Order: sequence, then C-alpha cells, then structure tokens
Amino acid sequence: MERGPAIFTGTVFALFGAALLVWVAVRLRHRRPVAHGVSPVASATLAALAGAAALALGVWCFAGV
Repeated sequence: MERGPAIFTGTVFALFGAALLVWVAVRLRHRRPVAHGVSPVASATLAALAGAAALALGVWCFAGV
C-alpha cells in the first residue's frame, strides 16, 4: 500500500478503535448499558472486541508504512 493512504487508513482505524474502547470503558464504569435491549455482558464484550480489532488493524496499517 502506498504511504499516504496507509497513514490515513491507519489513523482512521486507530482513532475509531481507541474511541470505541474508551466509550465502552466509560459506559461500564458508570454502569450504563452499552446497547439497549441486549445482554450487558454480550454487548460490552462485542463492542470491546470490535474496538480492539479496529485498533489492531490501525497498528497493522502503520507497521506496513
């Protein structure tokens, strides 16, 4: 991948992943639901896994630059 698109893509994924992980942590700390109408454990787990995957994908994009 070229440098410019790889840097942009890595930044987007890293920011999204980090923001999602922070959001989930804040929701759990305040004992608020992550998603309404869904099991609290399942929704927190799925959101945390999605955030971690996006963050890892961002790091992987930066590693290729």
